[in-house]
Amino acid sequence: MRRNTLVRTAVAVGSLSLIAALSPGAASAAGERSPGHGDRHERADLKRVGYFTQWGVYGRDFQVKDMDTSGQAGRLTHINYAFGNVSADGKCFTGNIPGEADAWADYARPLDAADSVDGVADTAEQPLAGNFNQLRELKAKHPGLKAMISLGGWSWSTHFSDAVRTPESRKALVASCIDLYIKGNLPVDGARGGQGAAAGVFDGIDLDWEWPGSAGDTDTVYRPEDKKNFTALVREFRVQLDAYEKAQAKQHGGKRKHYELSAFVPTAPAKIDAGFEVAKIMRDFDFVNLQGYDFHVSGESTTAQQSALFARGDFSVDQTVRDWLRRGAPAHKLVVGMPFYGQGWTGVTGGGDGLGQPATGPAPATWAAGYEDYKALKKLADSGTYKVHRNLLGGHAWLFDGTTLWTYDDPQVLRVKSAYVRAMGLGGAMFWSLDGDTADGELTAAVDRGLGRR
Repeated sequence: MRRNTLVRTAVAVGSLSLIAALSPGAASAAGERSPGHGDRHERADLKRVGYFTQWGVYGRDFQVKDMDTSGQAGRLTHINYAFGNVSADGKCFTGNIPGEADAWADYARPLDAADSVDGVADTAEQPLAGNFNQLRELKAKHPGLKAMISLGGWSWSTHFSDAVRTPESRKALVASCIDLYIKGNLPVDGARGGQGAAAGVFDGIDLDWEWPGSAGDTDTVYRPEDKKNFTALVREFRVQLDAYEKAQAKQHGGKRKHYELSAFVPTAPAKIDAGFEVAKIMRDFDFVNLQGYDFHVSGESTTAQQSALFARGDFSVDQTVRDWLRRGAPAHKLVVGMPFYGQGWTGVTGGGDGLGQPATGPAPATWAAGYEDYKALKKLADSGTYKVHRNLLGGHAWLFDGTTLWTYDDPQVLRVKSAYVRAMGLGGAMFWSLDGDTADGELTAAVDRGLGRR
């Protein structure tokens, strides 16, 4: 281990020790870790889950190949592909429907040699192109790397509640998702698609229903019975994925492949209790990704932290972990979400360091007001115009120039969070989203080092 690595590790562990000693609830949280984990948790078992956004190939020009050239792919265990959608009739589907599905990006778009993982241009005749084919090539280059299809997300959770109301509808939904993404039976789109065209691309299903039993996006339906129906949906996915695993093993001479099942789950206790029978669903999930960000957002009238590790009387990573542990989740199945972006406000008044002050609205940004990729925030931090502030006890950072404030995670913050994951015996780290990182994968590398290099 080089000296600079030793120094960085010492900083992370030292910061964690200080936080653990002085932060409220830290001792009780440590007492809730699952037996057999903690510092003895094997490094190789810790997950590094990164979200790849389907739409990032356009404006951001972040291609699947960029996960390889940045070094991210070699540091990840899982790629979550965002997103797959559920139709009004309760089925997984794809197509070229603006705002609903993008089969062109998924599997129809031809890539040239420069944008291909294997350096070979797609042909007009091949049945699989686009992001799906690039994921297949990326997995071939990085054996052991898994790809999960994430279903839903904030905008596409609209029809989950309707789709899971009866045993029959749940079976139909799950069967359609497995057929489309696990079996890879894609709709025919010219030369693209067909039976088994995407077989082997995806290794599991990630459920991003936001949120069962609670309000989500403006058009998302929710009902009190979502809670029990979500449990039944998870069970149905586990049953059908296991059945497919057995069928494949029989067909291929007994060699079995486990198809993983995960979910993105909320931080707010009210949302947890409204939608999740924690002890029951955790029996069927391989792991869940905890919301570790958007604790406060730029639409609020006062600036605040969006992703603190500890925060007295407020949302925090530690609070989220403890809330899931108390409700019966095993520590080793909890993966901590970490943001590769920041939330920002402008028109900040009140002086000081800017935090906890009134603001006039979201800060101007590259893609959406109040939301900026880390790679852009790093440039602001390096420009000298903004001052970097840190709350060592809270485990978070922010930028402030006297008028505009951005709350975000940088490598130093992520190393402390990674040390927390190891100390608590948790399952690893998740990142939203990989296209927000720098060209050399600075944030992904920081977490990889913090968790213990794979």
